[in-house]
Amino acid sequence: MQLPYEIFVGLRYLRAKRRHRTISLNTFVSVAGITLGVAALIGTLGIMTGFKEDLQAKILGTTSHIVVQDRSKEGMAGYDELTARVEQAPHVLAATPFVFRQVLLTSASAVQGIVLRGIDQQRERRVTELARNIRSGNLEDLDRSAIQAGASSPDPSVPGAPPESTVQPTHPGIILGRELSMRLGAFVGDSVNVVSPVGPSNSIGALTMTPKIRTFTVVAVFESGMYEYDSSLAYISLGEAQKFFNMGTTVTGIEVKVDNIFQAAEIARTIEQALGFPYWARDWMQLNKNLFSALKLEKTMMFLLLVLITIVASFNIVSTLTMIVNEKQREIAILKAMGATRQAIMRIFMLNGLIIGLTGTVIGIPLGYAFLWLIETYWTFDPTVYYITHIPVHVQALDVILVSFSAILICFAATLYPSRQAAKLDPAAALRYE
Repeated sequence: MQLPYEIFVGLRYLRAKRRHRTISLNTFVSVAGITLGVAALIGTLGIMTGFKEDLQAKILGTTSHIVVQDRSKEGMAGYDELTARVEQAPHVLAATPFVFRQVLLTSASAVQGIVLRGIDQQRERRVTELARNIRSGNLEDLDRSAIQAGASSPDPSVPGAPPESTVQPTHPGIILGRELSMRLGAFVGDSVNVVSPVGPSNSIGALTMTPKIRTFTVVAVFESGMYEYDSSLAYISLGEAQKFFNMGTTVTGIEVKVDNIFQAAEIARTIEQALGFPYWARDWMQLNKNLFSALKLEKTMMFLLLVLITIVASFNIVSTLTMIVNEKQREIAILKAMGATRQAIMRIFMLNGLIIGLTGTVIGIPLGYAFLWLIETYWTFDPTVYYITHIPVHVQALDVILVSFSAILICFAATLYPSRQAAKLDPAAALRYE
């Protein structure tokens, strides 16, 4: 099969005049510009996608995919029956009730405002990754009201941890985040006080309000990798939370785990329709809408900004093709005199731009992957400062396709003006002085 002559002519025009050079310097610079633009785009999008997914994994390791609550009041009664109904919904893997309150946590040396969650530890391990995030102690000790002294050992990786446990046998258990544990100076076996200014049992006088205080024993320390959670989140058992906040047989809501996190919004609507009013379900994207919207906007803006690199590189294509048109006026005139149409002349120079774009894209994609591999392998961080040991990287196929399509489209657009100038060339005027 014989290829069209436009291909051979176009490739010839991209070469240098001297025979010992395979391509011209202008062609090399144009290809290099497209290559660097494509590599920079793939590298940036891979890093930003990796950070987003790493953050997403840490959030979903501590919180659930869907939260079901009663929109008409703060408490939710009959939660066992509601939990069973939620678990029967399609694509739901597990569900568990929870209590959510803001309290003060005090130790012998510090005071910290935190979020206290009451959980059923048997069902919680099926919904979140709390059990996997435990760094010292045992999650099972959360439901034990009496723990033998010395049964749990402190976390040796936590600075300042006491050498021996001093567990009080009459105090209920509490689980602290690693950063919160260090701030309070409270480790496995130590006692902390939970202070709540809200509740029917508070004695309120004319000028003062006596808060409700209860002592808990630290039975475990967890580390999720998210500073906000590790520094301001603590867990107690569901029954202890209901007693402490005088909630009776009600809970704050129900946590739900689904089989596909990207379909959580549709599953949440299904659950809401199954339960009916006044219950409402929110997926993890709604609960963290501001954060993930900001990450999405940042990724989009970075893509648009880095496309400018490719656009700048495309100016080299315009200048290269314009110079070729000026240098090859005699050859173009001869081709037109031999019967080449305007469309054929345009195709020759459009083909030049597409060859530059395709070559730069083909080289830029593996170069971008190599850059990401070097970043992921050799760029490490101190985990005590950054909560990560290396930069997370993940390249999506859709991003590679989008980058490749954008680069080739920009290169093609850069060929339009020089191609039209070449096609409008008058053979008689070009050969008049030859």
